[in-house]
Amino acid sequence: MVSGKNLGLTGKLRYGMVGGGRDAFIGAVHRMAAALDGQADFVAGALSSSPEKSRASGHDLGLADERNYGSWQDMLAGECKRAPGDRIDFVSIVTPNHVHFPVAKAFAEAGIHVVLDKPMVLSSEEAGQLVAAVEKSGVVFAVTYNYTGYPMVKQAAHLVRSGAIGRVRKVFVEYHQGWLSAKLEDSGQKQASWRTDPKRSGIAGCVGDIGTHAENLAHTITGLDIAELCADVTTFVEGRALDDDAAVLLRFSNGARGTLTCSQVCYGEENGLAIRVYGTNGGLAWRQEEPNFLVHTPGDGAKRILKPGGAESGAGAHAVRLPPGHPEAFIEAFANVYRGAIAAIRAKRAGEQPSGLGVEFPTVHDGARGVRFIERVIESGRKGGAWVKF
Repeated sequence: MVSGKNLGLTGKLRYGMVGGGRDAFIGAVHRMAAALDGQADFVAGALSSSPEKSRASGHDLGLADERNYGSWQDMLAGECKRAPGDRIDFVSIVTPNHVHFPVAKAFAEAGIHVVLDKPMVLSSEEAGQLVAAVEKSGVVFAVTYNYTGYPMVKQAAHLVRSGAIGRVRKVFVEYHQGWLSAKLEDSGQKQASWRTDPKRSGIAGCVGDIGTHAENLAHTITGLDIAELCADVTTFVEGRALDDDAAVLLRFSNGARGTLTCSQVCYGEENGLAIRVYGTNGGLAWRQEEPNFLVHTPGDGAKRILKPGGAESGAGAHAVRLPPGHPEAFIEAFANVYRGAIAAIRAKRAGEQPSGLGVEFPTVHDGARGVRFIERVIESGRKGGAWVKF
């Protein structure tokens, strides 16, 4: 278990949220994750693109009237007018994709730390501008590829880095869902409506929504960069504007090969994110729906099941909150991203170098790589599956 003392945390930070109002799914998840360790208070919000709905949502959540804003621009201006010890320390941005860039850039340029949902922005041009803004301002910037927060994902990354499976040569990663098997967006369902709309989601549907999670998981565990890829990108549901299925072949910078599949039209699949990594001296396997179990197969021995809190899972120990045998899952993994960002903010204030979870959350650079992955997959798909440089 990780204590606040071990993280160098004293007192609570204050944060505001953009998006995440009534009928939003991911906003509530972010608030639960930020609150889990008692390190941050939700004090301000601009929770909808509609000023009326924004204020109504803030009222639902108990925000004080003077910090219950009608727009993110009003929130930024209002918080910047407050004394440094009273304004928000960071902003959590949980809007549809097309709003990410202007909001994140404005808060970063104002010196306010940022936690941003994925995919980071809509284009590599926007990503480049955001990277520049973050580097210039020096703010902490976290992108919520939340699956990196699982203890056994951290353990898997440690095993690869330590050479436990030798040199990586094959990676299989998949993320399969079934919730968009029918044209749900025609029913007015909020999540389906914006995620399948090019104006709000960008150039990709399934690839941007969950394929980018798969790429990030593979990179986090293996540490490998993609050198080139080829993709078969499909829209199965008639009349849908964006892709709902993709299969991607990967060539990594070390010569390893990989296969990435993502789909939202697999009836019966719920949140099927899984990865297998094979090296010259063993293999690893992990499934998000059974997150407490990491299968390690040494080249010279039988399979071993590693679990949080076990004698051979120390690399993920700082991400664990509960005693062994008590399942930890989605919210706890999400909370590790927040806890890491908060630790980094506090370290920066103290003039110290972050450590532990404070260096283990996805950054603006991971977000930029994710945007590039989306663009290259769609480019390859439009070229009939041609190989493209990453």
